[in-house]
Amino acid sequence: MNKAAIVWTIAGGALAVFAIAAYIYTSHPAVEPIAPINSAIAVDAPASVVAPVDARVVAGAPAVENTTIAKPPPPAASTGTVYVRRHSPVIGPANAPVTIVEFFDPSCEACRAFHPIVQQIMARHPNDVRLVLRYTPLHQGSDEAVQILETARMQNVFVPVLDALFIQQPQWADHGSPQIARAWDVAATAGLDVTRARAAMLSPRISAALTQDVADARTLNVQGTPTFFVNEKPLTSFGPQQLYDLVLSEIEAVK
Repeated sequence: MNKAAIVWTIAGGALAVFAIAAYIYTSHPAVEPIAPINSAIAVDAPASVVAPVDARVVAGAPAVENTTIAKPPPPAASTGTVYVRRHSPVIGPANAPVTIVEFFDPSCEACRAFHPIVQQIMARHPNDVRLVLRYTPLHQGSDEAVQILETARMQNVFVPVLDALFIQQPQWADHGSPQIARAWDVAATAGLDVTRARAAMLSPRISAALTQDVADARTLNVQGTPTFFVNEKPLTSFGPQQLYDLVLSEIEAVK
């Protein structure tokens, strides 16, 4: 068994054990701390147990990222499908045959744990897979974290800010008492111009985008984060190996 297979096996086993315990508290299993597949992106995340999607909407600003992420549309009603909207951040090649859609919360520990796993899947299949991110702010403070991310898109630093917020999540995302000022500090270290970001965060475009994301999450019966769809097929068995298997099956289907 090679090294990658061993890591997947360990991660899958840890997730399975925690999912049993988490089931007591929520209809959506959460993720235990897992060994990152790419050791260069090490994270140490506690498990997250989340509530069903609520209807909170935030204000903020959509934006653009570098060449790895889709630029936002001009101000207008959002179009697209319930899975992918025009305003959605898209990482990876626009013409990739396989699309992973992730409904996520920046404050969610399980989302943090899956972040390096999704990164490795995309690194293994750089021409075949793209990631579409949909905001699902479930925890206190998550709405402002989304504003930080959207202003980072405006400044072409979305990916480094997203990575930094996940890596430093324990420093700011205490669900009982979130320290959002620390999240701004983390974003600043990743390249965000905080003064410009705070001036842009109240744009109505992000409010409309968040309203649409929450509505789409409800339509798709999203009960917790992260929730994944691969080419519009739901990940029905929760775990890193299961996600990778679903992605591989879709890649093979289009070859």
